[in-house]
Amino acid sequence: MNHILIVEDNKEITENLTLLLKENGFSIESISKQSELEKMLEKNKFDLILLDLILPDGNGFSICNSIKKKIDIPIIILTAMKDEYSIVTGFDVGADDYISKPFKPLELISRIKNQLRRYKKSPSVFKITNLKVDTIKGSVSKNDKEVVLTALEYKLLLLFINHQGEIMSRSRLLEEIWDIAGEFVNDNTLTVYIKRLREKIEDNPTNPIIIKTVRGIGYKIGECYESF
Repeated sequence: MNHILIVEDNKEITENLTLLLKENGFSIESISKQSELEKMLEKNKFDLILLDLILPDGNGFSICNSIKKKIDIPIIILTAMKDEYSIVTGFDVGADDYISKPFKPLELISRIKNQLRRYKKSPSVFKITNLKVDTIKGSVSKNDKEVVLTALEYKLLLLFINHQGEIMSRSRLLEEIWDIAGEFVNDNTLTVYIKRLREKIEDNPTNPIIIKTVRGIGYKIGECYESF
């Protein structure tokens, strides 16, 4: 289980983040001040840090820079500061990703898993029956033959992979697809996307075993699943 440290002084945000991350299989510790950071890092080994930029006793930019000089660990800045200067500065001091509040929960989970894969803390290659997905190369193959997916179809497939074992409701999928497509996506359009994806990855799209329908609720990825 990957261990994540939340550095955030807003109690409500910390509680919501903790609940979200625990539901997605992470173990969590949290602090609200820079003064607590050194002791926390000495006592625990973390796989990733979520860092707010504005703390009561410190500056997130300097904190990020200081951590990166001592520890090889992915840091995602999670902040309400959306201006270009702050974003550029965040990456300049060593942040691996920068996410503005408010954020989409599924997008945050996906970005966390992406950073963990980059640091080899999380699987990067997934197999579901005869389908193979390499998230580092961004490739999909079926029976060792390349499957060509559109960008949206690929991201939709990754949503299911990143939430294997979960039932993805249509409303959750619609929220994420809307964000990816950059335009309004209705319920009928989601049905079309699922249908097209199944036609490319399933042996029998009318009886799918990779992306299964959970009637009245949504979809989930098939049980025949392994990662390495």
